[in-house]
Amino acid sequence: MPKTFHRIDSYYAGAYWGPRKETPEECARRAEVFLAAVADVDPSFSRWFQQGRSRKDALKRPIEPTRAALEKLVRRGKDRQFEELGYSVWAWNGVCVDYDDTGFHFTCGAYSKAVGNVCVCNLPTRGPNAERVLTVPVLTGLVRSMALAWEPDSAIATSTMHRDAVTPTGIAGTFAGWIMYFPRSRGTVPPLPAPVHIEPVADKGTLIVLTPERLTAENPEHVALSMRVCELLVRAGLLETTG
Repeated sequence: MPKTFHRIDSYYAGAYWGPRKETPEECARRAEVFLAAVADVDPSFSRWFQQGRSRKDALKRPIEPTRAALEKLVRRGKDRQFEELGYSVWAWNGVCVDYDDTGFHFTCGAYSKAVGNVCVCNLPTRGPNAERVLTVPVLTGLVRSMALAWEPDSAIATSTMHRDAVTPTGIAGTFAGWIMYFPRSRGTVPPLPAPVHIEPVADKGTLIVLTPERLTAENPEHVALSMRVCELLVRAGLLETTG
């Protein structure tokens, strides 16, 4: 009898913004703010390592979360051919357990319309870190940290399986996920149906939490709520349509 393989859902958090020319110093400053903030969100976000040929090799390359050290990393991440593509840095949190680690990367300072600026965290999906991280308090803290550090056009933390269930493209800013952020410049968040929770992010913008429990594609109520909220946010001009 053939084996049945079950796909393990994955979760991520991402901040996205358009062309913004910034120097290595400015990108390092933002990265420093981000790392300082997420270190207070969860213990698994308190240390980071550069990429290596293996996990063992990466553990020999810790990232010092100071502006001077981060500026060196940013400068090394410059595109060798095209300055307008900005600077990219990749990092891993050193958890040597499959599915329970976190990695992130950012591209900052890009001002070409051909590429976007991003900060994306690939989150744990199974294990003790996942049990802590995949909760509203931690993920709102993570998205809030992204919003304050990177000042993006939008940010989100959500499930990839849920994303794929509600949108054919997966393009950021076109669907409603578990936790979302919109800056004030995008417009006003309209009244949204229960159990959606809305809270401010300093004077920068607004966080929207779709459900207090973990969002999944397997829950038809989550899918229906996401589609309804997406419709309302499109009408308010906060999300875009893909059609």
